[in-house]
Order: sequence, then C-alpha cells, then structure tokens
Amino acid sequence: MAFTVALVRALLVASLCATGICTLPAQELEITPTQALCDGVAILRASGLRPNEIVTIQAVLVDGDEHHWSSEAEFLTDSQGTVDVSRQAPLKGSYNEVSAMGLVWSMKPEDKNTMRYSPPRELGTQIIQFRLLDNGKSVAKAEYEQRKVADGVRQIKVQGELHGVFFAPGMSGSYPGVLVVGRGGAPQELAAWLASHGFAAFALAYFGYDDLPKELEAIPLEYFGRALAWMKQRPEVMADRIAVLGNSRGAELALQLGSMYPHIRAVVAYVPANVRFGGNGTRVPYAWTWQGHPLAYILPQRGLFNNPGAALPAQIPVEQTHGPVLLISGDDDETWPSSIMANAIVNRLKDAHFQYRVEHLRYPHAGHLAGRPEIVPAWHREVERPFPGGTAKGDAESSLDAIPKVLEFLQASLQTAPPVK
Repeated sequence: MAFTVALVRALLVASLCATGICTLPAQELEITPTQALCDGVAILRASGLRPNEIVTIQAVLVDGDEHHWSSEAEFLTDSQGTVDVSRQAPLKGSYNEVSAMGLVWSMKPEDKNTMRYSPPRELGTQIIQFRLLDNGKSVAKAEYEQRKVADGVRQIKVQGELHGVFFAPGMSGSYPGVLVVGRGGAPQELAAWLASHGFAAFALAYFGYDDLPKELEAIPLEYFGRALAWMKQRPEVMADRIAVLGNSRGAELALQLGSMYPHIRAVVAYVPANVRFGGNGTRVPYAWTWQGHPLAYILPQRGLFNNPGAALPAQIPVEQTHGPVLLISGDDDETWPSSIMANAIVNRLKDAHFQYRVEHLRYPHAGHLAGRPEIVPAWHREVERPFPGGTAKGDAESSLDAIPKVLEFLQASLQTAPPVK
C-alpha cells in the first residue's frame, strides 16, 4: 500500500512539474562523507530537481604542482528528481560507466602542457569541488576533502645509519609492521596509507635521498637487514609480524628481501620483476651487493621475457620466502612487462610447492601504476617517460579493486606468525 501511495505521488509530481505548476524543494548536491582518506569512496547525490531531466555535474581540483584538473558528466534524474552517482552511469561525459568516484579519476588537466597528476606536497590534503548545473546554471555545490594520512598518525624522521620516515597509528600500543621500499627517495605516501589503516610502516630510503647514493647502484642488502632490526626494536611494532611492501624497483627489492630475511612474514610487490636488474647508465652495472659482492643481474634485452631461462642466474629465489606473497601487475605496463614477470614468479613458487598463500592481481588495462592505493586523476600523457602505459579507466579500476585486497592480505598475513625456521 505504502509503495502504491509513493508511486502515485511521484507520478503526480512529475505531471505537475511537466506543466510548470509544481514547487520544487531546494536543489542540493551532497557528498558523503565530506572528507576521507585518498583511498576512500564517497557517495555524490543531487536532489531537488525535476524528474527525468538532464543535469550536469562538474568536478575541479588543483594538484600539488598548481595544475588545474576538471571533469564533467550528464545524468538523467529519476522519478524523484535525484541523481546518485554511485548507482547511475552518465549519459555522456568524462567517463561512461557506473563509478562512484568516476568524476575524480576521469579528470583531465586544463593546461595542455601538464604531463600527469601531482599529489599534494608534504602529505597535504586535497579539495575537490563539485558543481551541479541545471540548464547550464550552477544551482548547488559540494566540497570533498581527500587526505593522505589519518588523524593522529605519528611521523618520525629517521636519520643517521638509516634514512626515511617512520609512521605509526595514533593509538598507543604495538602494531603489525611493514617495511616500505620504493624506487628512489622515501616512499612516504605508501607508508602513510598503511599507518592510516593500522600498520606501523617505515618508509625507507636507499638512494636519491639526503646523503645516500644518487643512483641505484651497488646498494648493500645488509642495509635493509639493519632496518628490519631497527623496526623490531620499536615499541610500536610487533617484532614477529613484519612484512615488506615495494613498487617497481622497490618490488624487485621486496621480493629479494623476502627471500633472504626469515623474519619477513609477507611480501607485497606492485608491478614486480622476477629478476634482479642492473643499473641504467650507472657507475657500476649492478644494483645490489651482499657481503661485499655484487649479486647476479641482467640488463633488459629483446626476447628476454619470452625466455625466462636466459635470466636464470639473476632470478630472485622467491621460493625461500617465509610467508605469503601478493603480486599486483598491469598487462599494459610499458615500463617493464610486470604481468609476465609476476606470472613467472607464480610459476616458480608453484614448481617449488610453496607452502604459503600466493595471489596475483592482474589487471588487463592497467600500466605501471596498477593498483596504487589512491583514487585520483588517472590520466597521463602517452609521451611521458618512463612510459607507464595503461588507460585512465584501467588504472583507476585496478586501484579500486586492489586497495581493499592489499589491506586484507596484510591483515590476514600478519594476524599470526609461525616460528622462525
């Protein structure tokens, strides 16, 4: 009965509005929540409009390099005069599928010389402004604040023997730890993201930072052993529950470390390599050393990835890892073929009858940015070097899918830890 009454009311409102004699409530544009971490999904909803009319929603932001980005899409209101972006696909616009955050990831730069989106500096916040247009006239606005780090997360700059920034959740106590390694500098954004979700994360720099080597060359792997020992002594870290997470060359490193240090209980590798690569025009051709000696390496060459045996001495012995392994890759990776190399890792672990969980999140239309834990403008110029590959939609979809899966993997893997063998 209630449904019938509501339907009659909706039809009556539609009929009256069609004749121009109805009174509409105030037009509103609401976003819930109004602020969240950069990996969060918000619900954008317009209301107070005429039933079955076409309206436009625009979004704008200014990135960390002061570049302006924008997007827009047209939607058809329902019988109640509302639009729910999380449930409706646009009629046309910057994107064309149902996506709650479509107006964010589909943004493009207004300056034709902009190469790619730049995040806020120093882990700052980012304001995205939304505007509702009815017949070309702005009738409502809303703002959404994206944050890089949660309230209360503590940051400790580490200097001396080690270099980087340590992030710990706001509440006192001990947490599972994650050693975070990137592809130069201190990967603070990744570590801040993890700390915001309940991990004690150390963004460790090993080149291109402070007085460390300028290039990725002859990096002693003992340095990372000292970082792990440092983490184990921190009161914020559960000493027997430490993982390592890396991306790109950092993923290569994360897998190498997982095979060497038995106290590492899980490995997360974004767009990884299954082999140790050499430097790129560096003073010495090798990237890593152990006990003063260079580890075997290869230089990328044609046909290498179709012949895994050719790189046998440089293959990372991932089967020696003492915990689960999660790999994230993009089939359209133009920096290096991360999906092919991730598959090689999976096959090597399978052949070795690896006893722990192995998961490969493979995204067909993502590139070298596959799975990154943030929902931001994904567009980039194809002429950018190094070539990331992927499409804006493909990269964005990989992030939306991977974000909760990476967190679940770490939470499950570090919940308990078997004794060290």
